[in-house]
Amino acid sequence: MGKCGMISRLGLLMAGGGAKVRRIVAEAGDPAEDLADVLDGKVPKAILDAARMTQESAVPQLLERVSRAGWRWMSSEAPDYPGGLNHTADPPLGLFVKGLLGGGPSVAIVGSRRATPYGIQASRFLAESVGRAGGTIISGMARGVDAAAHEGALSVGGTTWAVWGCGPDRIYPPEHARLADQIAETGALLTEYLPGSPPRRHHFPERNRIVAGLASIVVVVEAAARSGALSTARQALDEGRDVMAVPGSIFSEVSVGPNGLLRAGAQPVTCPKDLLDALGLEADSMPNIDPEVMFLEFGEAVSVDQLGERMGQSVDLVQAKIVEMEIQGLVERGPDGLIRRRR
Repeated sequence: MGKCGMISRLGLLMAGGGAKVRRIVAEAGDPAEDLADVLDGKVPKAILDAARMTQESAVPQLLERVSRAGWRWMSSEAPDYPGGLNHTADPPLGLFVKGLLGGGPSVAIVGSRRATPYGIQASRFLAESVGRAGGTIISGMARGVDAAAHEGALSVGGTTWAVWGCGPDRIYPPEHARLADQIAETGALLTEYLPGSPPRRHHFPERNRIVAGLASIVVVVEAAARSGALSTARQALDEGRDVMAVPGSIFSEVSVGPNGLLRAGAQPVTCPKDLLDALGLEADSMPNIDPEVMFLEFGEAVSVDQLGERMGQSVDLVQAKIVEMEIQGLVERGPDGLIRRRR
């Protein structure tokens, strides 16, 4: 068995064990005579027995099983394996993929599962802007910031990839089943875990290294002092990738993470242009709204619908511009949904 075939088969056996398996392959030489010779004495007997079994039947059965569900196995030796992952310290030996791995410059938008309305709006707004400009949004399909980023890209016909912390036959969280289907239609779902693998706690830090490795830039929107989003940012920094952060309220615990990154030297994202410039993308046309003129004409408060009608712009575009103005601290949205000058 040659090195490529060995790596592919071992990858199916040992999810999350890329670095360990590569050392085993290197020690065995190229080519190795038999998979059992490679593993013998170096891993537990249970894995050795599984390895012998896969030579006969289990791998074809496994691949057929995932293929019926629309997934395929991509070895790290495959020509279409994402190049960025090969430049990480521990690239996965392979990935299960559903959908197409294509698109423009990529950015990972990550943050808290317990995001505030501000965090949800900012994530969605940034993803919409990158999606319109032809970039690819990468995230983990978790609740909160992740889901908002995927939804933002999809809402403008953009490309987004979701990296899972469970097997391809599981959806986590389960309420994101429809979102997963939408992502796979125009983007991609990816996981290194075998079918049947549940979303275990340690899978998510492992998943985060893939998110960081796929992206040119990682943007942290909201994150508590101890969070997976910050672990993704740290892994990106370790790999020499740029990290950016959205400034947050000093009164919010989920702003501790991004504000700390900014204090440590991360680049701020105060508007989509900051991110688009970093990605080398050109922004689509956006409506210009002068807050002074806006409040002079409409008084103390104005609705998004009023602005859209007055400017002849779609509600979606005006909404996006209002979110940008909120991030810049120019306006605020009240409980009634009306836009007011920020005090």
